[in-house]
Amino acid sequence: MEGEVIFVKEILHIENVEKYYGGRGNVTKAIDDISLSVYEGEFIGIMGASGSGKTTLLNLISTIDLVSAGHILINGQDITEISEKHLARFRRENLGFVFQDFNLLDTLTIRENIALALTINRCPVSQVDPAVQQVAGQLGISDILEKFPYQVSGGQKQRCACARAIVTHPQLILADEPTGALDSKSAQMLLETISSMNTQMSATILMVTHDAFSASYCQRILFLKDGRIFNEILRGDKSRRQFFNEILDVMALLGGDLSDVR
Repeated sequence: MEGEVIFVKEILHIENVEKYYGGRGNVTKAIDDISLSVYEGEFIGIMGASGSGKTTLLNLISTIDLVSAGHILINGQDITEISEKHLARFRRENLGFVFQDFNLLDTLTIRENIALALTINRCPVSQVDPAVQQVAGQLGISDILEKFPYQVSGGQKQRCACARAIVTHPQLILADEPTGALDSKSAQMLLETISSMNTQMSATILMVTHDAFSASYCQRILFLKDGRIFNEILRGDKSRRQFFNEILDVMALLGGDLSDVR
């Protein structure tokens, strides 16, 4: 079908994943038998009210937490079977992260913060600066590379975090409430940046958010409730405003407060 985007390579495969906390008759099932797939080039949103399991799911995918049951495969490799000794390396080489609080090092310049991701991955020295320059140009932060994080705005810090996440060409970028600490104008600029990372830089992105406006930039959204997938919607040919309204409708079905869909 003309204009239809076809995704072929499966980047993330989650199969019957469960996560329990507690014990001795006081067990909380944070993730309850979730299965899903994310394909190369997709921009996926995970939504749900507080306590729905969305952050737990992100922690499991990012290898920060371990599953109680089921399997998670990233680029065909089952991360539930990787030893703890090798998980850090797998995370560095395959995943990129964008956090709400930026997680930049204040003692390093913006250039050095971006370059650090390459240095940790033992990228040849001759390739580090060209890679930093390229991604900084693509994300519109070339003019602040010599500044320190305290000298730039929140939106610029977050774009630096995006540059650091994508400069190593990871299989999957995980974004956890990336607009949460930004004002509305900076949030919109960041979402446009993340969207361009997806469309122009071929990044596969999984974003957890409770914000309908942020989610409206995604191509597909999974809604969680009580640790399970409650609903799934696709943007398709809808305008972002139409998709935004559809997101609000689903959140209303979920019983989310207005604060959950600001």
